[in-house]
Amino acid sequence: MPQGKPAYVPDDGLTTRQRRNRPLVMVNTGDGKGKSTSAFGLALRGWNQGWSVAVFQFVKSAKWRLGEQSAFEALGGLHESDGTGGAIEWHKMGSGWSWSRKAGTDEDHAAAALEGWREIQARLADERHGLYVLDEFTYPINWGWIDVDEVVETLADRPGRQHVMITGRRADPKLIEAADLVTEMTKIKHPMDTGQKGQRGIEW
Repeated sequence: MPQGKPAYVPDDGLTTRQRRNRPLVMVNTGDGKGKSTSAFGLALRGWNQGWSVAVFQFVKSAKWRLGEQSAFEALGGLHESDGTGGAIEWHKMGSGWSWSRKAGTDEDHAAAALEGWREIQARLADERHGLYVLDEFTYPINWGWIDVDEVVETLADRPGRQHVMITGRRADPKLIEAADLVTEMTKIKHPMDTGQKGQRGIEW
């Protein structure tokens, strides 16, 4: 794609503007670090464009507070106070989604994941957000908690102009096939290889 130009222009009857503004399904996968970090960078761009952004974290514990969450909550507050940027919502599955506030246990994680997916489906049908970040969403799919065929069908049929970013290792081949943009993070080196644990400001 030299100078940002596509390799070819399909004969699909769309104008350049229509093709450029087509909503995307994006997947960040692979064993390397940076899948979620990249997705949150995309969310920052969306916020700057005035989009409503919703983040759903499917694996992270509700006790963990990522630096990105604090930053986005501050940006959401800025939007509420003077209209700068877009609205922000941040939801974690860890100990019950924020709208249900149920205590989570190991036994009901599958039900909680499905509950989160049902909420996302409803929001997609209502065209609630400009960008959805489904963080670590590949895991409940791989574990059989959420049906991948249903996910692919829902994303293909979503109305309006809603972008969806999905992160997590080992993305299902059907999800990769359905996506418009797929990036695989490949680990070359990591501090943990030499016994160094995650640190503040780098991992969270």
